[in-house]
Amino acid sequence: MKRNYFSILLMLVAFYGDSQSTQGITGIPDTSYSLHSAYAGTIKTNPEAKFVDEFHFTNLVEEKNINYCKTGDRKLLLDAFYAKWRASSKRPAIIIIHGGGWRTGNRTLHYPLAQRLAALGYVCFTPEYRLSTEALYPAGVYDIKSAIRWVRKNAAKYNINEDRIVVAGHSAGGELAAMMGATNGIPSFEGDGCSKGVSSRVNAVIDIDGILAFIHPESGEGDDSKRISAATNWFGYSKTANPELWKQGSPLTHVGPFSAPICF
Repeated sequence: MKRNYFSILLMLVAFYGDSQSTQGITGIPDTSYSLHSAYAGTIKTNPEAKFVDEFHFTNLVEEKNINYCKTGDRKLLLDAFYAKWRASSKRPAIIIIHGGGWRTGNRTLHYPLAQRLAALGYVCFTPEYRLSTEALYPAGVYDIKSAIRWVRKNAAKYNINEDRIVVAGHSAGGELAAMMGATNGIPSFEGDGCSKGVSSRVNAVIDIDGILAFIHPESGEGDDSKRISAATNWFGYSKTANPELWKQGSPLTHVGPFSAPICF
């Protein structure tokens, strides 16, 4: 019953409720969140913080702008980072999802992290996904599921252990990472993406400061009193207008026997 609940919910909303607001869809990428803007805000309260720039390791291969899926005319890209040396055994893969309130940021934010982890022997991928400036939830969820399927489909090419595929993310990316692990094996979250027939299962999650439950006393999302909140733009509904959709978009809602272990 739980696995069909999301599809039933969307049908009920379409029939009885107001339609999702597309006011936040501008079609223009929001570039307000970057490493430099984050650093500028950080040093105000943490002056000892250091900016981490990209690394230039000579033993790494970096493949940029790989088209992992196409939805309509929109090409979705990812980047791959891995060591030049061939490991004696298959390597773990880490798919790193960027943050930015589901509205801004881009996959280059975690290049330094991907480079450092790849230098240690992991195979890292930094996928982009449709943000709320171009598509409403659950589009971004479907995109990351497609990215996971692409990685699993190309496991042999990158010498990846298919039983050690990890998804990691920061902030909004952490929430999406947790969503991937919590919805393992739930068909209604697969979407109509690419690499169909390939499993989107992940074996572990690293959630760096990503929200787990939107409808929760400690949740800071949903305050639209001063401006439209990031989550309201993401869902196309305010928290009060459609709390059930906000609940369905929360990783904690779906935790069960098929969920991946999470390091929060």
